[in-house]
Amino acid sequence: MSLLESSPPPVLGRLLLPAALPPLPAALPPPTAPGPGPRGAQLWLVATAAHEESATRYAPLVLDPSELARAEEFRRPGDRATYLCAHVGLRRVLGNHLGIAPRTVSMARAPCPCCGRPHGRPVLPDGHLHFSLSHCEGLSLIAVAAGPVGVDVEPVPAAQTLVEAADVLHPAESAELAALDPGLRPAAFARVWTRKEACLKGLGIGLGADPSTEYVGAGEAPAAPSGWQVADVSVPDGHRAAVAVRCGDFGARPR
Repeated sequence: MSLLESSPPPVLGRLLLPAALPPLPAALPPPTAPGPGPRGAQLWLVATAAHEESATRYAPLVLDPSELARAEEFRRPGDRATYLCAHVGLRRVLGNHLGIAPRTVSMARAPCPCCGRPHGRPVLPDGHLHFSLSHCEGLSLIAVAAGPVGVDVEPVPAAQTLVEAADVLHPAESAELAALDPGLRPAAFARVWTRKEACLKGLGIGLGADPSTEYVGAGEAPAAPSGWQVADVSVPDGHRAAVAVRCGDFGARPR
């Protein structure tokens, strides 16, 4: 049973969870072979509704105590379910690449490029595989690559959000949105924002940097900061998503 909402575009892989819970498995079954993303990145789109029950039942066997505690902090059941599906899925993907049980995957935080403190992007201890995770209610997006990578998935916002968030856009992006029919602006804004977030997450600085300083474009073809490649990712209607990969690491596929 696929976690994709429908037949996946070429950039997406499939992530499977078993329908029934066997007694105390040593590890969850690995995902099937994923499809390629931009120049060697690999992506999985996880639909919460398809496997909420299985992920919830497996979470105590797969996630670490801090992840389980974080899940309990979500007040809305839908947010909690999406978090569990995202993190169970991430551990399964990383465990499959590393050849270890998902529950034994060890993750840490890289130093922040802005201040040097350990709250940068999430990393694996040996640094041989890079990954990124993003989720909104109902959907999660996972990426792995041979070098720094960032992903973001967001719902298309209400029109009022564009007014409230105007200061996050580069002046050229603001002009591009203003030139569009008002009905097209929310989806275009989501396209811009996911591109920006993917780049910032790949850099490991998140919103510690001013998102308005980099131009990623509101048009069909994304622009990218120097040294990075950015691509839009096909996701279900009502959402937009993007992935950013550092150019110097495109040559190799993750192991």
